[in-house]
Amino acid sequence: MQIRLKPIAAALVSAGVLVAGLAAYQPSRAGILEMFDHKSTVTAATSTNSSTAAPREATAKIAPLQAPNYRAIVERWGPAVVGVTVEGTRHVSADEMADNDPFFQFFRGLPGFEHRAPRSGDMPFRGQGSGFIISNDGLILTNAHVVRDAREVTVKLADRRELKAKVLGSDQATDIAVLRVSAEKLPAVQFGDPKTLQVGDYVLAIGAPFGFDQTVTAGIVSAKGRSLPGDTYVPFIQTDAAVNPGNSGGPLFDADGNVVGINAQIYSQTGGYQGLAFAIPIDVALHTKDQIVATGHATHAHLGVMVQDLDQALAESFGLSRPDGALVSSVEPDSAAAKAGLKAGDVITQIGTTPVKRAGDLSSVIGMNTPGARVTLKIWRDKSARDLEVALAGAALEKSGATADSKQEGGRLGLALHPLTREEKAAAEVDHGLMVEDVAGPAARAGIQAGDVVLGINGQPARTVEQVRGVMNSHPKSVALLIDRGGQKIFVPIRLG
Repeated sequence: MQIRLKPIAAALVSAGVLVAGLAAYQPSRAGILEMFDHKSTVTAATSTNSSTAAPREATAKIAPLQAPNYRAIVERWGPAVVGVTVEGTRHVSADEMADNDPFFQFFRGLPGFEHRAPRSGDMPFRGQGSGFIISNDGLILTNAHVVRDAREVTVKLADRRELKAKVLGSDQATDIAVLRVSAEKLPAVQFGDPKTLQVGDYVLAIGAPFGFDQTVTAGIVSAKGRSLPGDTYVPFIQTDAAVNPGNSGGPLFDADGNVVGINAQIYSQTGGYQGLAFAIPIDVALHTKDQIVATGHATHAHLGVMVQDLDQALAESFGLSRPDGALVSSVEPDSAAAKAGLKAGDVITQIGTTPVKRAGDLSSVIGMNTPGARVTLKIWRDKSARDLEVALAGAALEKSGATADSKQEGGRLGLALHPLTREEKAAAEVDHGLMVEDVAGPAARAGIQAGDVVLGINGQPARTVEQVRGVMNSHPKSVALLIDRGGQKIFVPIRLG
């Protein structure tokens, strides 16, 4: 099943409907009681000369928790939630033009009509999303994708007043935009701390799904620290609150009525709510907001590595007891990481005092630093820990020979390999590696394909077939291959029989 993440940029368009993202929903822990009633009896040791005591039993009852006072939260903070309507023009491809042209759709396929297919060009659009007031003098937060390409932005208040808004700035990396309206004494939200939010906590979302303003939905936090495809810096809060196109940019409240997130994306195969929504933590949003208000834009630090999560097989391959950390699969030339000495195969386990459990932890912490900041990375290399100090850079602006016998290796690795020729190196844009000619056994089950380039094995460069044989001669339980496929590099764990 393919994961499809939809930005919640609501759009009810003049010439069709632009899919809008869903807002996420978060719970707070206020009032959670962890009360346990313990009952136990002592079990005596049994012997031929002793009596037998009753078996030991232990039970724990979790006290039921009353739901938050959602009505009070809506009455108190609902007036600070606004609808955001945008108008502008957007460049649209020929296929998108055709999809939005009912005349073409009706006559498509008729002889002599295909040459009349629409061409790419600019199309006017009208979109809708949500936002919320963060200061009494008219400062508003929403999603960057809500106001993207907008020529005119209108904010509709809870009392149905409509005000023209100015976009002070937006940041595509975190999907945050800051608006300003000319007004005073407006109701404003108060902020909570997403770090105290826990899975299972109640949350409440307010927004304008499909244009239905001041719509309220509730749920719980279903996960934290989600790293989503294409989103580098944001450790999303996942909720099951019902959010739909138009909820994008709206607030996610905890059980105390504090804003802990901004609803931004949903998992959907239909374009509508399917039980999973994602919110940007409010601390990430406020960090971006402060930069935009001060300078008109936001900057993010850049390390210059591609990382991936570890699993147990990869962890064992690198000599780690647990699959914690961010595994470096490639290092950009001349990047901050390259200058500090980071290498493919390193596992980053800590940034400063912050543990790195997953690859997403690294991205979010680095991205929230400023260019030029110095951080200490704790890494795992060659089965030992060491520290590296890194001066972070700024993020780019949106800008033949011997062959291993596959039959001989089939019972262990299952690869037929040959060293890259000069032409193959040039085509793959690498300076070393082994071309996969044929695949069988464990390698095939792990997803290795003919045409892949093996760049490394167990953290060491793979330059010759003999190197691979040498690793296999030690009879490991698993190996980690660094694979290049179409320019994308990733570690693949292979469990061996």
